[in-house]
Amino acid sequence: MKPMRRRCVITGVGVLAPLGNSLPEFYDALRRGKSSVREMTEWEHGPFEGLRVPGSPVVLDEARIRAIPRPLRRSMSRISVLASLAAEQAAADAGLGPETLHSPRTGCIIGSTMGGTSAISESYQVLYNGGGLAEMSSMQFFKSVSHTAAFNVSRFLQITGVVQAPCAACASALQAVGLARDLIAYGTQDMVLCGGAEELAPEVPGSFAVISAGFSSDSGDLRKASRPFDAARTGLICGEGAGILVLEELEHALSRGAHIYAEVEGFATCGCGDAISQSSAASIFRCLELVCADAGITPDEVDYVNAHATSTIQGDRAEAEALTEFFASQPPVSSLKGHIGHTLGASGTLELAASLEMMRRSELLPTLNLETPGEGCEKLEHVYQVTPKKLRRILKNSFAFGGINAAVICREFKS
Repeated sequence: MKPMRRRCVITGVGVLAPLGNSLPEFYDALRRGKSSVREMTEWEHGPFEGLRVPGSPVVLDEARIRAIPRPLRRSMSRISVLASLAAEQAAADAGLGPETLHSPRTGCIIGSTMGGTSAISESYQVLYNGGGLAEMSSMQFFKSVSHTAAFNVSRFLQITGVVQAPCAACASALQAVGLARDLIAYGTQDMVLCGGAEELAPEVPGSFAVISAGFSSDSGDLRKASRPFDAARTGLICGEGAGILVLEELEHALSRGAHIYAEVEGFATCGCGDAISQSSAASIFRCLELVCADAGITPDEVDYVNAHATSTIQGDRAEAEALTEFFASQPPVSSLKGHIGHTLGASGTLELAASLEMMRRSELLPTLNLETPGEGCEKLEHVYQVTPKKLRRILKNSFAFGGINAAVICREFKS
C-alpha cells in the first residue's frame, strides 16, 4: 500500500534570465516579444578563436555579484553566482527568515549540465600552457564540480537539510523539482529550494556544433535564429541563467500565511534506453503517460503545454509527434526558447516560472519566430500571439541528451 502523500505547493520564485533578473522583468520582456540572442564577440579571441556561434547571456550588474561576501564568493564560478542570487531572491519572495532557512527540515536541490564549465576550462588552460598545479587556485576544484551550484547555494543561505544536485543536462531542473516534491510529499523535508542553473561558456555550444545540434547559419537577424517548431529551424542556441523555486508542504505554507503560486500535482522522469542525441517520440509519450498518472488526471485536463522545443529538427518533431498522439483534444502549446535560446540545466524552472505567471495572468505567451510549422509539427495547437486563456493546469516538459525525459504538472491552487 502506498504511503499517504503530502500536498506540495510553490511559495517562492527566483529568476536570473537572459531577458531579466526577476520574474516580473523576465515575463514583461517575454510578453513584449523580446529576444536576448546576440553575437558572442567575447569568444572571438583566445582558445576558441574562430568559434562563431550566437548566445543568450544574462546581463548582471557587477555590484550585485560583489554583494556576495568574498569568503563565500571565492568558491563560486558564474553558475554558482547565478544560482545563489536566484535562490536568495526565491527565499525573499517566499518570506523565509534565517530560522526557516537554517532548519534541517529545509533542503536544497539544484541541477546543471556539467557544473562550472568556465572553471573546468580555466584549469585545463593553466595546465596546457605549461603551468603546474602550484599555479592552480585552491578554489578551482570547488568552482568546477558538478554539484557546485547546489553546495554553494546551501553554504550561501546556510541550508542544513538535504542537499542534492541532479546532473541530467536539460532535464536537471525539472528532476530537481521532482526530487524536492518527493522529499516533501513523503515527509523527509518540509521545504526545499530547488531548480537549475547554467553558465554560458563556449565549450558547450562548440560541442553542439560538432554534433550538428547547434544553430548552423550566421546570416540574417540573430533575434530570429531560435525558431522552435518552425520549418526554417536549424538548431539550438545556448543561453544561461538560474530558476529557483521554493517548494513547501501545504499545511506548513498555510500555517505561516505564505503566498501560493500553484500546487505541484505530478512529476515523472524516464529514459528511452537507447538514444544519445536523438529524441524518442515513444519515450516522450511514456513520460507524458507517467506524469498524468502521477497527478491522477486524464490528458484532457491539461490546459497548456510549455514545450521543451529547442529548435532542433529532430527534437522538435519527436516532441510534437508525442504530444499529437497523446492528446486527443490538443491543448495550446508554446516554447519560450525563441526568446531566450536554450538555457540547458536552467531551462526547466526558468520556463516553468514564466508558465506560472501565465497561469496567474490567465494568458498564453507565443512561440517567438514560429511562422510556418515544420514537418511533423503541424497538428499542434500553436500559440502565435499573447492570448487570453484561463489555465487550471500546466504541463512543463524537459528532454535531455542521453534520452532522459522529465515532466511536471502544476495546477491552480485550491484549498
